Amino acid sequence: MKHIFIVNPAAGKGKSLEVIPFIQECFKDREQDELFIEVTKYPGHAAEIAREYASAEECRIYSVGGDGTVNEVVNGIAGTSSAIGVIPTGSGNDFVRSLHPEMDIKALIAQSIDGIEKSIDLAKVNDKYFVNISSIGFDANVVFNAMKFKKKPGITGSMAYVLSIIYTVFKHKINRIRVDIDGSKFEMDSLLVAVANGKYYGGGMMPVPGAVLDDGMLDICLVSEVSRRTILTLFPKYMKGQHGILKPVSFQKGQRVRIESDEELCLNIDGEIVTSRAINYEIIKSGIKVILPNHKTIK
Repeated sequence: MKHIFIVNPAAGKGKSLEVIPFIQECFKDREQDELFIEVTKYPGHAAEIAREYASAEECRIYSVGGDGTVNEVVNGIAGTSSAIGVIPTGSGNDFVRSLHPEMDIKALIAQSIDGIEKSIDLAKVNDKYFVNISSIGFDANVVFNAMKFKKKPGITGSMAYVLSIIYTVFKHKINRIRVDIDGSKFEMDSLLVAVANGKYYGGGMMPVPGAVLDDGMLDICLVSEVSRRTILTLFPKYMKGQHGILKPVSFQKGQRVRIESDEELCLNIDGEIVTSRAINYEIIKSGIKVILPNHKTIK
């Protein structure tokens, strides 16, 4: 089996590069396996590398970085039989929280090499795949602004999102949107919409606490227009997954979701920010394989 570790040197302020010697050590006595370590050089490079390997033959491709690196690898291997392993060395590391409990990085690497493959759902928004969460509106602006805060010394992933929420409250604009969930249509003045496959994002926030990676459904959180003061009281609950009790919040499930607006909407796809007036989501049941750590592996 070929094992390809795609390392994002910018993730976690250089933390990714520090694990390379340990990865090499793990493969010293594994003559039956081939090891390839690829260090990315520019945005989108991880997707290119993953696509090149996965299109040639079935292999295991490991994302060594944050959620953005995971998303790139997912888009590189989508539609192939290769599996993705997640080695979280970024600042948020949210997708891995839905896969298994937090682990020491070295133990995770060692146990993932002999890990178990499992099929989970793959989500798609317009022409891009994702495995975790995509969001529209206020929340996407929070992600965009959090990126700026993360670059500052001493700011953790969670801290960056809290600072970004406060900052975005005074900058955000409410959008009128048209929503179609599996043929059920309605309009709303929206603060945000989160469309989830995974459970966590934004450094541990839980927009849809009931989201499951392999149930064949998208979980949707819709939050209608609220005052600035209400936003500041809503988000502490939103971060803990306790916002469902609030009147402006509703949850739905669906396999296909379409959201339209007469104005450009800010769209977050696993941390990447784009804009669009028409956004189409779909879920592909069991559309991708992930590698889960084998806890029987001797460390």
